[in-house]
Amino acid sequence: MKSYLQTAPAIALCLLAISARAASPQTTSYEEQAHTGMEAWARGDCAAARDPLRAALAARPSAIAVEGVLGICEKRTGEPGAEAHLKAAFTQSPDPKLRLATGVELGDLYYQRGDLTAAVPIVRELVDLAPENADILFFAQRVYQEMADETMNKLALVAPGSARMQQLIAERLINQGDLPRAAGHYRKAIAIDPRLPGAHFELAEAILEASPEDPNAQDQARKELALALEVDGEGPRLECELGRLASLEGRMDLALAHYERAYALNAHEIAAQMGAGRVLMQMDKPAQALPYLSQAVAQDPMNAEAHYRYARALKAAHRDSEAEKEMQLFQTVRSAQDQVRALYMQMNQRTEPEPADLPPTEKPS
Repeated sequence: MKSYLQTAPAIALCLLAISARAASPQTTSYEEQAHTGMEAWARGDCAAARDPLRAALAARPSAIAVEGVLGICEKRTGEPGAEAHLKAAFTQSPDPKLRLATGVELGDLYYQRGDLTAAVPIVRELVDLAPENADILFFAQRVYQEMADETMNKLALVAPGSARMQQLIAERLINQGDLPRAAGHYRKAIAIDPRLPGAHFELAEAILEASPEDPNAQDQARKELALALEVDGEGPRLECELGRLASLEGRMDLALAHYERAYALNAHEIAAQMGAGRVLMQMDKPAQALPYLSQAVAQDPMNAEAHYRYARALKAAHRDSEAEKEMQLFQTVRSAQDQVRALYMQMNQRTEPEPADLPPTEKPS
């Protein structure tokens, strides 16, 4: 990670420690050593900071802030004790600033070693500590991507002709927006292993996403979903896809039954909330749709479609002022998604779902 990501929070900690030392007229050996070490660290002189910080930690082993800054200095100067000190500070300190500073260094230590397995849980906690820090989000994306690539390479080496390899290729093609080729690889996977978990369901999704209005595609998807039920058993995602299929066929009562079943299996399934709300609105039942759509916007605030449909339901229920506020939120979220979409276009990737997450016939003017 870049030094500017590593430095800012740690220097803030050092200055706090120096201020605390300066406020005390009577000093101990521990305080003098800690002060000397912290001053050297604040100047960016890790080599000069190491020995006094070690002496301070020896005098007071419970000084977790000293141990954390010592770990940072040791890591930056290539000392072998860095990992233990960083890990102790990261796991034991109640101070989020110290945890952030030491966690960044610890995660980078593992990453530089190529130990992605050790880096991943550190990165996950860093994202929780600083969910809007662009540098940490970038680092997390890099670690996760390299972990995924490393795993894919291992699979390609140990089982290049396996059903799972074909399934993985299909998933990559889905991410690239190439649904027809993805469906072909799902079929290859199923030919190798007809009971491959997840494959029938994912094939049904790909078929239906590629040609949702095509009756032949609907028939194929229905057959694959029936096979998915045999192989994978009942689940909320399967029920939602059955609900979508029934909705496309105009069988609204059946669609609602599937979405409600999905919701019963997992009340946090966003597709179940959205599906039930959408179908109830099509059935002219806004009062019944509102609880589902309200839950959807609360659970996924960046879901533009959820805000749009919730606004429509509020309007239909004659809650005009709330509907207006919700539509404003929709516009804000939609604008943010447009920015994300533009970035993905720069990377030559197809964004999913379609603009503003809205069906073409229901985009607001």
